[in-house]
Amino acid sequence: MTEKGLEFEAVNYIEKPLSAAGLKKLLQQAGLKPDQVLRTKEDAYREQVAGRNLGDEQLLALMVQRPELIQRPIVVRGNKAVLAREIEKLGDLGIK
Repeated sequence: MTEKGLEFEAVNYIEKPLSAAGLKKLLQQAGLKPDQVLRTKEDAYREQVAGRNLGDEQLLALMVQRPELIQRPIVVRGNKAVLAREIEKLGDLGIK
């Protein structure tokens, strides 16, 4: 995005964790559910998520406590967000 001259605000939710409400809003903006943004190769996933039948609210709470579980980057533009693991997803925000 920097290369394209686009302004953005980077949110480092490892250093400044999101609240459960903030994370829920971010996921709603992206049209994603908590289980769709989990990093499944993290130790925290194996220890606290794998093999358990956790609901959305439980996953949100866990992701707030252990932000390393959240895939990144999640890019927000206006009131829309995308999980931009593939840079092409930025097109969903009107970024080319």
